[in-house]
Amino acid sequence: MSDMEHDVRQTLERLIAARGVSFAGVSQLLGKNPAYIQQFIKRGTPKRLDERDRWLLAQFFGVSEQQLGAPDDAAPMAHGRAMRGGSRTGIPRSLPARMRLIPRLAVGASAGAGALADDEAPVAEIAFDEAWLRRLGAGSDAVTMIQVEGDSMAPTLNDGDDILVAMHGGTATHRRDGIHVLRMDDALIVKRLAFRPDGRLSVTSDNALYPSYPDVAPESVSIVGRVIWAGRRV
Repeated sequence: MSDMEHDVRQTLERLIAARGVSFAGVSQLLGKNPAYIQQFIKRGTPKRLDERDRWLLAQFFGVSEQQLGAPDDAAPMAHGRAMRGGSRTGIPRSLPARMRLIPRLAVGASAGAGALADDEAPVAEIAFDEAWLRRLGAGSDAVTMIQVEGDSMAPTLNDGDDILVAMHGGTATHRRDGIHVLRMDDALIVKRLAFRPDGRLSVTSDNALYPSYPDVAPESVSIVGRVIWAGRRV
């Protein structure tokens, strides 16, 4: 590993620590597996960041691409090219340090019978204020945006609503009652969870026309994350 490659890894590790996010959360931002950034920093795999990932990280942390390994004479990547691989005009502005880019995934969480998560690659990134996310309870957890499909959680969540999900794996989602995204039989569903004193779960649909399950073994449910915010078109 060259000195420059080592410096890039140290820089990225410092930026992550200063922002108070996890390696897994930054990996999620890039649409990679949760271990991607840790492997890059600790093991040197991959050897260097690709152009798109470098641009997204520079925007997220509010630094230059050169600090993350871009050549000194490299032109800034246009936003459309970074996201889609095409070429569009316009140079992106640096993202303010107080903002966090949230990936919007091309999947839905069914509020009905269940929707398969066939494609979990981000289709866009949307910037949210870091302090606002923490007030919502995101903590340092990775946060993603997905769309509700179905009406079993109506009127709380309606078909087509966008939801922010604090991903399970950090502290914000640990044993906290509320609306959660679950993975069951390779399908994503959104339901209201209550954690009982005996360790079992209550899984509830807000829409009375759909079934609820007051006594569920925790090992039968994989909690993806807790819903911390919902928005809809008017």
